[in-house]
Amino acid sequence: MSQLEQQMRHRDREMVPKFLVQAMFALMIIATGLVAYAQWAGVPQVGVLAPSPVTQSRDVVLIGDRKGVYEVRNPDGTLVAVSSENKAGFIGVIGRVIDRERQLHGVKRNPVIQIVRRENGHVAIIDPTTGMDVALIGYGQDNVAAFARLLD
Repeated sequence: MSQLEQQMRHRDREMVPKFLVQAMFALMIIATGLVAYAQWAGVPQVGVLAPSPVTQSRDVVLIGDRKGVYEVRNPDGTLVAVSSENKAGFIGVIGRVIDRERQLHGVKRNPVIQIVRRENGHVAIIDPTTGMDVALIGYGQDNVAAFARLLD
Protein backbone atom coordinates (compact mmCIF):
# COMPACT_ATOMS: atom_id res chain seq x y z
CA MET A 1 0.00 0.00 0.00
CA SER A 2 1.37 3.38 -0.99
CA GLN A 3 1.91 6.21 1.43
CA LEU A 4 -0.85 8.25 -0.24
CA GLU A 5 -3.40 5.46 0.27
CA GLN A 6 -2.42 5.18 3.94
CA GLN A 7 -2.81 8.93 4.39
CA MET A 8 -6.25 8.86 2.72
CA ARG A 9 -7.47 6.01 4.94
CA HIS A 10 -6.25 7.81 8.02
CA ARG A 11 -7.86 11.05 6.86
CA ASP A 12 -11.19 9.36 6.03
CA ARG A 13 -11.36 7.72 9.46
CA GLU A 14 -10.96 11.07 11.13
CA MET A 15 -13.41 13.08 8.98
CA VAL A 16 -16.20 12.37 11.47
CA PRO A 17 -14.84 11.33 14.85
CA LYS A 18 -16.49 8.31 16.43
CA PHE A 19 -17.44 10.20 19.62
CA LEU A 20 -19.30 12.79 17.51
CA VAL A 21 -21.40 10.10 15.82
CA GLN A 22 -22.13 8.54 19.22
CA ALA A 23 -23.10 11.95 20.64
CA MET A 24 -25.46 12.54 17.71
CA PHE A 25 -27.27 9.23 18.31
CA ALA A 26 -27.37 9.87 22.05
CA LEU A 27 -28.97 13.28 21.46
CA MET A 28 -31.53 11.71 19.14
CA ILE A 29 -32.43 9.02 21.70
CA ILE A 30 -32.66 11.56 24.54
CA ALA A 31 -34.92 13.88 22.47
CA THR A 32 -37.19 10.99 21.50
CA GLY A 33 -37.34 9.88 25.14
CA LEU A 34 -38.27 13.36 26.34
CA VAL A 35 -41.07 13.66 23.78
CA ALA A 36 -42.37 10.20 24.66
CA TYR A 37 -42.34 11.06 28.37
CA ALA A 38 -44.16 14.37 27.75
CA GLN A 39 -46.86 12.59 25.77
CA TRP A 40 -47.20 9.81 28.34
CA ALA A 41 -47.30 12.20 31.31
CA GLY A 42 -49.79 14.56 29.64
CA VAL A 43 -47.54 17.63 29.78
CA PRO A 44 -49.48 20.57 28.23
CA GLN A 45 -48.32 21.82 24.84
CA VAL A 46 -47.05 25.33 25.56
CA GLY A 47 -45.98 26.17 21.99
CA VAL A 48 -49.45 25.73 20.51
CA LEU A 49 -51.37 28.86 19.52
CA ALA A 50 -54.35 29.34 21.85
CA PRO A 51 -57.71 29.82 20.11
CA SER A 52 -58.97 33.39 20.17
CA PRO A 53 -62.34 34.85 19.11
CA VAL A 54 -62.65 36.76 15.84
CA THR A 55 -63.07 40.53 16.24
CA GLN A 56 -62.99 41.61 12.57
CA SER A 57 -63.65 39.70 9.36
CA ARG A 58 -63.74 40.30 5.62
CA ASP A 59 -64.84 37.96 2.84
CA VAL A 60 -62.73 38.11 -0.33
CA VAL A 61 -62.03 36.07 -3.44
CA LEU A 62 -58.45 35.34 -4.57
CA ILE A 63 -58.05 35.09 -8.33
CA GLY A 64 -54.66 34.07 -9.71
CA ASP A 65 -53.11 33.92 -13.14
CA ARG A 66 -50.38 31.73 -14.62
CA LYS A 67 -47.68 34.26 -13.69
CA GLY A 68 -48.53 33.92 -9.99
CA VAL A 69 -50.11 37.36 -9.68
CA TYR A 70 -53.21 37.22 -7.49
CA GLU A 71 -56.02 39.73 -7.30
CA VAL A 72 -58.02 40.19 -4.13
CA ARG A 73 -61.63 41.01 -4.97
CA ASN A 74 -64.75 41.60 -2.94
CA PRO A 75 -67.50 39.00 -3.47
CA ASP A 76 -69.24 41.53 -5.77
CA GLY A 77 -66.13 41.62 -8.03
CA THR A 78 -64.58 44.98 -7.13
CA LEU A 79 -60.79 44.95 -7.04
CA VAL A 80 -59.24 45.42 -3.59
CA ALA A 81 -55.55 44.59 -4.03
CA VAL A 82 -53.03 42.96 -6.38
CA SER A 83 -50.15 40.80 -5.17
CA SER A 84 -47.66 42.50 -7.49
CA GLU A 85 -48.14 45.94 -5.88
CA ASN A 86 -47.32 47.60 -2.53
CA LYS A 87 -45.17 44.80 -1.05
CA ALA A 88 -48.14 42.42 -1.29
CA GLY A 89 -46.34 39.44 -2.85
CA PHE A 90 -47.27 37.29 0.13
CA ILE A 91 -50.88 37.42 -1.08
CA GLY A 92 -49.71 35.42 -4.09
CA VAL A 93 -47.96 32.90 -1.84
CA ILE A 94 -51.10 32.33 0.22
CA GLY A 95 -53.17 32.26 -2.98
CA ARG A 96 -51.10 29.38 -4.32
CA VAL A 97 -51.39 27.52 -1.00
CA ILE A 98 -55.17 27.92 -1.03
CA ASP A 99 -55.40 26.84 -4.69
CA ARG A 100 -53.35 23.72 -3.96
CA GLU A 101 -55.44 22.84 -0.90
CA ARG A 102 -58.65 23.29 -2.89
CA GLN A 103 -57.27 21.10 -5.66
CA LEU A 104 -56.53 18.35 -3.11
CA HIS A 105 -60.10 18.64 -1.74
CA GLY A 106 -61.67 18.66 -5.22
CA VAL A 107 -63.10 22.18 -4.98
CA LYS A 108 -63.85 23.24 -8.57
CA ARG A 109 -65.03 26.83 -8.25
CA ASN A 110 -63.39 29.81 -6.51
CA PRO A 111 -65.43 30.48 -3.33
CA VAL A 112 -64.73 33.24 -0.84
CA ILE A 113 -62.13 33.08 1.89
CA GLN A 114 -62.17 35.02 5.14
CA ILE A 115 -59.45 37.34 6.37
CA VAL A 116 -59.92 37.73 10.12
CA ARG A 117 -58.32 39.61 12.97
CA ARG A 118 -58.54 37.78 16.26
CA GLU A 119 -58.88 39.21 19.76
CA ASN A 120 -55.20 38.50 20.44
CA GLY A 121 -54.24 40.72 17.46
CA HIS A 122 -53.23 37.94 15.06
CA VAL A 123 -54.43 37.99 11.47
CA ALA A 124 -55.59 34.69 9.96
CA ILE A 125 -56.80 33.34 6.63
CA ILE A 126 -59.74 30.93 6.79
CA ASP A 127 -60.96 28.86 3.84
CA PRO A 128 -64.37 27.44 4.83
CA THR A 129 -64.44 25.03 1.86
CA THR A 130 -61.33 23.12 2.96
CA GLY A 131 -61.29 23.90 6.69
CA MET A 132 -57.88 25.52 6.36
CA ASP A 133 -57.10 28.14 9.04
CA VAL A 134 -53.69 29.80 8.67
CA ALA A 135 -52.62 32.13 11.48
CA LEU A 136 -50.18 34.64 10.01
CA ILE A 137 -47.54 34.56 12.70
CA GLY A 138 -43.85 34.19 12.01
CA TYR A 139 -44.12 35.23 8.36
CA GLY A 140 -42.56 38.66 8.75
CA GLN A 141 -43.96 42.12 9.28
CA ASP A 142 -44.44 43.03 5.59
CA ASN A 143 -46.14 39.72 4.80
CA VAL A 144 -48.66 40.01 7.63
CA ALA A 145 -49.22 43.69 6.80
CA ALA A 146 -50.25 42.75 3.24
CA PHE A 147 -53.33 41.02 4.70
CA ALA A 148 -53.82 43.34 7.68
CA ARG A 149 -54.21 46.27 5.22
CA LEU A 150 -57.18 44.46 3.71
CA LEU A 151 -58.95 44.62 7.07
CA ASP A 152 -58.27 48.32 7.68
